[in-house]
Amino acid sequence: MFEVIKTEGRARRGVFTCAHGTAQTPVFMNVGTQGAIKGAVSAHDLKDIGCQIELSNTYHLHLRPGDDVVREMGGLHRFMDWSGPILTDSGGFQVFSLASLRKIKEEGVYFSSHIDGRKIFMGPEESMRIQSHLGSDIAMAFDECVENPAAYNYAKASCERTFRWLERCKVEHDRLNTLPDTVNPQQMLFGINQGATFPDLRVWHMEEIKKIDCDGYAIGGLAVGEPTQVMYDIIDAVEPHMPADKPRYLMGVGTPTNIIEGVARGVDFFDCVMPARNARHGRLYTWEGSINLKNEKYRLDDRPIDPTCDCPACRSFSRAYLRHLFVAGEMLAMRLAVLHNLHFYNTLTQRIRAALDAGTFAEFRAEYSEKLERKI
Repeated sequence: MFEVIKTEGRARRGVFTCAHGTAQTPVFMNVGTQGAIKGAVSAHDLKDIGCQIELSNTYHLHLRPGDDVVREMGGLHRFMDWSGPILTDSGGFQVFSLASLRKIKEEGVYFSSHIDGRKIFMGPEESMRIQSHLGSDIAMAFDECVENPAAYNYAKASCERTFRWLERCKVEHDRLNTLPDTVNPQQMLFGINQGATFPDLRVWHMEEIKKIDCDGYAIGGLAVGEPTQVMYDIIDAVEPHMPADKPRYLMGVGTPTNIIEGVARGVDFFDCVMPARNARHGRLYTWEGSINLKNEKYRLDDRPIDPTCDCPACRSFSRAYLRHLFVAGEMLAMRLAVLHNLHFYNTLTQRIRAALDAGTFAEFRAEYSEKLERKI
């Protein structure tokens, strides 16, 4: 399932295998929340830009079109015509992002739909059943993502409840995988570490959840308001307590620099909506830093977004043309920009893997970690 084939310091080079294929790690998972990348990007496009793992959201697909519909259509792979690995988030992040529309109890979370206000209940068992209907390769455990900063006593109680929820997820997940009509009986389960920004809670929680035999473990509840250095400090605190033979996933992170620094701290999996979201607003990544393509200075710029890039946008179009599309409000602007940024992120992790293979990751980190933070 997962093999670490090389290390450099704490950085790990690995191979992850599941029912729908193999992914080389470190890997960035491209976020298709509702079964598509926002910006008119399809599963076929993802193959062209080097995506290895696609990520979709349990809560959103439960609301639309309904996980029962996806199951009737043969599962998410067939529904969106993606043959590679898929990870589904559990709905736990929506416990954070939809705080005004939910109530947390021991049995689970009561939501009011952000679409039409109808009442929804999601607990560990419901999350596992929805993800089983979707047929993803990796199901994430149902958890609570706590805002930062958080009160210590609340974060502690939340950690304890998230652990109890993981125990329930594991029992239901194992049961669902034995059913004869399960969409993907080889679906894996990843547990999630929580604890806000309190190192002692993080370590305690990691020690507890690794007693439950999950297929991988994630660090959740970061990049939700805390300073970047605090995020790095929490990873440093948790990583020594994570099983060395299981994948490590840093949820919802982050910038190109965050990814480089996460790899340096032993992380294998990443995801973030940032590259696609920034692209839709004209913020594009290059190997010299990011640019705002809406700026006037690009009005007559005949260069591609990044002269070293071979994505569909850079192969054919100039900065001037793309800027024109943005100014004119053309949908093509968002599509080409999203393709570029996701291609950049997929290439970033490919170059990180190549550096690890060559034993030169330290040099790669020294050259690019700060450079990629620059805004040109």
